[in-house]
Amino acid sequence: MNLASVIGRTTATVKHPSLNGWRMLIVQPLTSSGGNDGPPMIAIDNMGSGIGDEVIITSDGKAVREALGTNNSPVRWMVIGQKDQ
Repeated sequence: MNLASVIGRTTATVKHPSLNGWRMLIVQPLTSSGGNDGPPMIAIDNMGSGIGDEVIITSDGKAVREALGTNNSPVRWMVIGQKDQ
């Protein structure tokens, strides 16, 4: 699990069927002190996160497969929680 900040949204005109119904966000991973921790990446979200929100993301393959209901998906990162303000 990692802390990240939502910095944007993205769309895809052609996407894997497992992504139907999921929003794709551009997230910036953060260090524990709040600084940037590597380049931005794409994470799927169904929690309604918006730009500026701090979220918890995971790359746990089993959790992502269970959430998507498929063993065959290109998804690597998924939002699993939002940081309290």
